[in-house]
Amino acid sequence: MFVRLVIVSVGIGASVAAIGPSASAAPTAAPACRVLAPGASAVAQRAVAAACGQIGVWYSWGGGHGSVPGPTFGHYDGQDPDSKQDGQRRGFDCSGLVRYAYYRATGADILNGVANDQFHTSRAVARFSPGQGAGPLLPGDLMFWGRGNIHHVAIYLGAGQMVEAYESGTHIRTAPVRLGGDYAGAVRIAGDGGTPPPPAAGRHWVETFAAATGYAGPNTAEPRGVLNKGRNYVYCKVRGAKVGDDRQFNHWWLRTDLDRAFPGKSGRGAYVSAYYLARWGNDEAKDVNGAVIPDC
Repeated sequence: MFVRLVIVSVGIGASVAAIGPSASAAPTAAPACRVLAPGASAVAQRAVAAACGQIGVWYSWGGGHGSVPGPTFGHYDGQDPDSKQDGQRRGFDCSGLVRYAYYRATGADILNGVANDQFHTSRAVARFSPGQGAGPLLPGDLMFWGRGNIHHVAIYLGAGQMVEAYESGTHIRTAPVRLGGDYAGAVRIAGDGGTPPPPAAGRHWVETFAAATGYAGPNTAEPRGVLNKGRNYVYCKVRGAKVGDDRQFNHWWLRTDLDRAFPGKSGRGAYVSAYYLARWGNDEAKDVNGAVIPDC
């Protein structure tokens, strides 16, 4: 315990030393890393538990972006001197932690990519603007920072707290939410373990059997990024270049938002071939319920 020395006058020329507790209070312990508010889906609760299980693990720039979600050795980012040691630190960067948490929660690699990709994910079932603050957020929601290009992401815990991989030289931690500066808003990820809630008006759920490259138009001329395997939303369909062979093929292309954009490209409003739809036959473009996707 810290102590302070207090000199107490006891008459002329005399004094005694009094010992007492320091006026400086001990630091307040950080809240436990766990779900701190009601209302989160089972998937979101599992994501929080997975992220909280990594408390104390190193932040490592580029960590968590291996072929399988999980901690990996990072590397120097070219600017931050603290990141020069990240090649010897096995851990996560901010998006690597989020990727791992939702992989553990769903059993699928649904949030592969950097923070900017995760912000634009097609897995979002709700989005919250910076002006809404933390009021409408539930545990498991993803909070983002950055203007123009998103550079940081954290997982909301509830009660004004979050868990994050913050920066090189630190460990995964809990922290109070930061709503000022370049806070860009939050995203809620589909949360029932495989069957997302009905999409917003004008969107249709589909199931893809493999990750698919998205393009600027209904052809393979200009690749934009990747749509992950699994449940995704699309807006509409348009006829375009044939994909496949003589036995399995599709001329329909689906307009959607990609999970991961290539450097310098936008993943919004890209086109993915309906060839990648699970269950349906040649030149069919149907949603998960068998309804024909409308024309664009």
